[in-house]
Amino acid sequence: MVLVDTSVLIDYFKGIDNERTNKFQFIQDQNIEFGIANLIYLEILQGSKNAEEYNKLKKYLETQLFYGLKNDKSSYEKSATIFMLCRKKGITIRSTIDLIISQIAIENNLYLLHNDKDFDEISKIQKELKIY
Repeated sequence: MVLVDTSVLIDYFKGIDNERTNKFQFIQDQNIEFGIANLIYLEILQGSKNAEEYNKLKKYLETQLFYGLKNDKSSYEKSATIFMLCRKKGITIRSTIDLIISQIAIENNLYLLHNDKDFDEISKIQKELKIY
């Protein structure tokens, strides 16, 4: 099972051909289970250029599996811990959302397909984060 990040979906929807969008196409072609998180849904929709694009994206994204945090407050604490551990090693994670998405992937035992260096940095410190 794979959690597909905003960074891949944006390129995919724009028709950009790169390693990550090719992996996403492979996932779909092979019927590998994948999904998104509520925050990914938010990021994609807020990037819409107009109401037509918003509605088209919403219609597609609503059909996807949605994964979330499993332990509410404790999950947010673990997300903050990831930030702290990274910072302790000299790595600054730029996005709180990326920390939460990482924790969602960890808690749901998902591989994360992304095109965002923050996740590569997190995975160096948080070995439970599996990159696809």
